[in-house]
Amino acid sequence: MILGLAILFSCSKSNEPVETNEQTTSLQTDSLLVAQINITTENAAPVNSKETYVNCSITVKSDNKSWNYSGNGKIRGRGNSSWLWYPKKPYRIKLNDKAEMLGLKSEKDWVLLANYRDPTHLMNTFVFTTGQGLGMSFTNHVRYAEVTLNGDYIGLYMFTEQVEQGSNRVAIDSNNGVLLSLDADDGPDLSPDAGDNFWSSVYQMPVCVKSPDITSATQLTTIRTEFAQLETSIKSADYNSVEKVLNIPSFIDYMLIQELVYNVEVDAPRSIYLYKDKDGRWTMGPLWDFDAGFDFDWSTMYTGHNYFSSYTELVLGTDPVNHTKGYAVPSFFTDLFKSKRFVSEYKTRWLAIKDKIMTGYWKTTQSYGDAIAGALARNASRWPIDKNFQTETLHLHQWLSNRVSYMTTVIANYPVGTK
Repeated sequence: MILGLAILFSCSKSNEPVETNEQTTSLQTDSLLVAQINITTENAAPVNSKETYVNCSITVKSDNKSWNYSGNGKIRGRGNSSWLWYPKKPYRIKLNDKAEMLGLKSEKDWVLLANYRDPTHLMNTFVFTTGQGLGMSFTNHVRYAEVTLNGDYIGLYMFTEQVEQGSNRVAIDSNNGVLLSLDADDGPDLSPDAGDNFWSSVYQMPVCVKSPDITSATQLTTIRTEFAQLETSIKSADYNSVEKVLNIPSFIDYMLIQELVYNVEVDAPRSIYLYKDKDGRWTMGPLWDFDAGFDFDWSTMYTGHNYFSSYTELVLGTDPVNHTKGYAVPSFFTDLFKSKRFVSEYKTRWLAIKDKIMTGYWKTTQSYGDAIAGALARNASRWPIDKNFQTETLHLHQWLSNRVSYMTTVIANYPVGTK
């Protein structure tokens, strides 16, 4: 079945921002393989810190022999709640030398996502798949691997790229490009002395500069000023002014995905990325971190894996400008809905993509689910939870199907804008 798979989409073959059109090529069946990764730390040292790396050796074995790898690097923990509260830990790997890994372009920094909270192991996969299908630049790729750490089988992980500046990552100028994270956990509230973050001037959002490295107060002030210009234009909701500084199609696709999967972390915000190259416009992305979407039950954050209760809850609400029946997300994400032209383009874009969500992007996501079923069973034995991954995948499918229909009605009834 896998060998016969032909889904009409894939990631962009260019790292240039795609303004309007989806990418439509075939899914590479190699990406459905589950690799085996063995990590051995120096002197069998435990990996128990997010700050301190431990030296290690890494080997990769796969049915695709070109993916096989052996080399040295270092490993540490990563994540916030996923690191603090869950027994299955996520990790960051830094190779000593750049290398292609599992068919992905050469770099040093890689991520192992544990997906412990997600009983399907498909939530990030679905979002990355959708982002690639919509042609969103620098969207992460999906690979799966079963991981052994110091002889201990630690389960199934998603192996993917670290979100960072780089020629094979977010390909902006290393000195004059800017990559920002809007993140309450990475901003000035929790790290007031970090030297690379600030409260935004207009919407008072927590901002962390991921690239370039901040070496002076003047450099940080310049970036802060550039971001304030973006905020000011969005607050004006003047379409002609905004499109000079913002890639509006990327903003539309980004917010459609956030609402589609009910990603309430927009509210904080957390894990929201945007970037601009030298003399370029701001572009939303890369997409990151969606295991708190899909109607996650936050009352069981530390102990439960409960999703999919309701498909009618909204992030932006039925009237985004006024946050009606939605979250009080920063108005950075909603003030553009004051613009008649923006609302018209938002509605048009949804109508253009909605039928592809289940027939294309979910279909590919399900192909990943089928391919990892055996590994998921072994992972469930290693990390037993109160959910069955096969049942939860059915729930995810039904929730998304209902969500698409519901959003079609909600978006059609958005107020048309006042400017």
